[in-house]
Amino acid sequence: MQGTLDGLLDPSAGIPDELPLHQTTFVVLDLETTGGAPDGGGITEVGAVKVRGGEELGVLATLVNPGEPIPPFITVLTGITQAMLLPAPPIEEVLPSLLEFLRDAVLVAHNAPYDVGFLKAACARHGYAWPNPRVLDTAALARRVLTADEVPNRKLGTLAAYFRTPRQPSHRALADAEATVDVLHGLIGRLGGHRVHTIGEAIEFCRAVSPVQRRKRHLAEGLPRVPGVYIFRAGDGRPLYVGTSGDIATRVRSYFTAAEKRARMSEMLAAAERVDTVECAHALEAEVRELRLIAAHAPPYNRRSKYPQRVVWLKLTTEAYPRLSMVAKLPAGDEAYLGPFTSRRAAELAAAAMHDALPLRQCTHRLSTRSTLPACALAELGRCAAPCEHRISVADYEQRAAGAFRRATTGDPGAVVAALLARIETLSAAQRYEEAAVVRGRLAAVLRATVRMQRLLGLARIAELSAARRTADGGWELVVVRHGRLAGAALARPGMPPRATLKQVLATAETVMPGSGPIPNATAEESERILSWLERPETRLVEASDPWSSPVNGAARFRELLTRAESAAGQLLSERR
Repeated sequence: MQGTLDGLLDPSAGIPDELPLHQTTFVVLDLETTGGAPDGGGITEVGAVKVRGGEELGVLATLVNPGEPIPPFITVLTGITQAMLLPAPPIEEVLPSLLEFLRDAVLVAHNAPYDVGFLKAACARHGYAWPNPRVLDTAALARRVLTADEVPNRKLGTLAAYFRTPRQPSHRALADAEATVDVLHGLIGRLGGHRVHTIGEAIEFCRAVSPVQRRKRHLAEGLPRVPGVYIFRAGDGRPLYVGTSGDIATRVRSYFTAAEKRARMSEMLAAAERVDTVECAHALEAEVRELRLIAAHAPPYNRRSKYPQRVVWLKLTTEAYPRLSMVAKLPAGDEAYLGPFTSRRAAELAAAAMHDALPLRQCTHRLSTRSTLPACALAELGRCAAPCEHRISVADYEQRAAGAFRRATTGDPGAVVAALLARIETLSAAQRYEEAAVVRGRLAAVLRATVRMQRLLGLARIAELSAARRTADGGWELVVVRHGRLAGAALARPGMPPRATLKQVLATAETVMPGSGPIPNATAEESERILSWLERPETRLVEASDPWSSPVNGAARFRELLTRAESAAGQLLSERR
C-alpha cells in the first residue's frame, strides 16, 4: 500500500508563517484508543473535520479495528464495544485516506502530542512516511489565552462549556473533533488582542515564550525580507545588539519565539525599544557591515568581533641582533613581523615555536656591536648563539636567525616546521609525550598564524579586484575589493546586464589607499570573510589590477599538517576533560 502514497505532498507545504488564520485550512482531529502506549496500534476510532474561515469543508470518521481486546473501562467511557469494532477496517487501511485528508492543512487536536504520537507510531509500523504537518494544540493555546480566573482547567469539556459551543464532547472521535472545532474558533477570536493574526504566530504563541518576548514581539513587525543587518536599539538610540541574516524579518522574529533561550538575549529584549535595519545587496555585504557596526559601537550584547583593534603582532626589533617583540601596532614600513594574533596567548605560543626552531635571542637587552654582556643560561644549554658575547657575527645572526624568521613568515616556513617536527620526534622517542604535545601546540600556533597572514597579504596587495557569483535565480552577486577592504557591492537581478551594474559599482566604490601589512584598511575578520567568498568554486574573478598570488613554497602547503596538529590537540583536551 506504500506505493499509493508515493505522490503525497508534505501537508505543511504551501503554508507560510504569514498566512492569515482566516485563510488557513485546519484539519481538527480526535482519536479514541484502547488507552495503551502509542506502539502502532490501539486506535479504535478516528474523527476529523476540515475547516477554513469558519466553513466546514469535509468530514472523515470511521471506527478502527485495533486488533486487540478493548478494556472494559474504555467501553464504559466511550460506549465502543468489541462487537462494534469487529467489522471495522484496521488502521493500515484507514491511513491512506487520513493522510490524504491532511494534505495542505494544519493539524489541530486537543492535547495534540497524544493523537500525533499514535498516528506517527501507526505510520512507522505499517510503512508509511509521517508527513510531519504543522500542528496546533488547542490545549496549549488555551493555556496561553485563558487565565485561571476564566476556566479552572483546560479540559475539552470545560472549554466547550466556557465558549458555549453548540456541539459538546462525548468521548467519541467525531463529536470531540466537532467540539474542538468550536473551541478553536473561540480561541482564535481571542488571539487578536495578543497581536496574533497568522498561523505562524499562533503556533509560536502556544510555545513557552517569556512575557518580555510576547510584549516586545511588535518590534519584528514590518521588517524587510532581504539580506542585511539588524540593530536592536535602546530607548536612547544606543545599539544593544547587531546581527545579520539573509532574511532580516525572519531572523528578527526568531528572537520572540520559544527557540530563543539565551538569558542575555532576554535581557537585551527587555531593554530594546526599536529595531533598525540596513538592507544589503547580498550576504557578504551584510556580514561586512555587521562587523563594522560591531567594531564601531561595541554593542553590550554582542560577544564576538567587538574589539578588532585588540590584536597583537610579533616583530623583529630594529637593532644589530634583533629579537622578537610583542607589539599592538606595526610601524609603517616594517616587514619583519607575524600576525595579527587575537590574543597574547596565541602570540606567545608562536614566539615559543620560533625560539624552539631558530637561534633568536630571548633576552631583552639592547646589544651593541662594540661592547659585550655576560651570556645567560640559554647559551650554556645551546639554545642561543650568544650574540651578547659576540660569539656570532651580525651577518651570521641575520642569516641563521633574523633572516630565517623573515623567510618563514613571508615565504617558506619549511625550516621552522622541520626543526619543530624533529624536536617532537626526539621527545616522543624519549617517551616525553607531554613535552612533545607542548611543541606540537606551538607548531600549530605558528602555522596557523603564518597561513593566515600570507592569505591576507595576498589580498591586501591588490589595489582593486572585482568578482561575481551566480545566484540561485540567475542573477549575479557583485563585489569590488580594494586593498583587502570591501569597497562596493551590488546585486544584478535576472535580466539585468551584470557588466553594466559592475561598472556602476566601480564608479561609486569607496576609495581605499594602500598601506603596509596584511590588514592596512580592514580588520582581519573582514578580509577573511572576503577571502572565503572569493575562494568559493562558483565565484568568478572579473578583473584584478595586480596578480592575486601566494608564495610558491608558502605556509599553505602545510595546511594538512596544521589540521592534524589541531585535531590531535583537540583530542588530547577531550581526553583530559
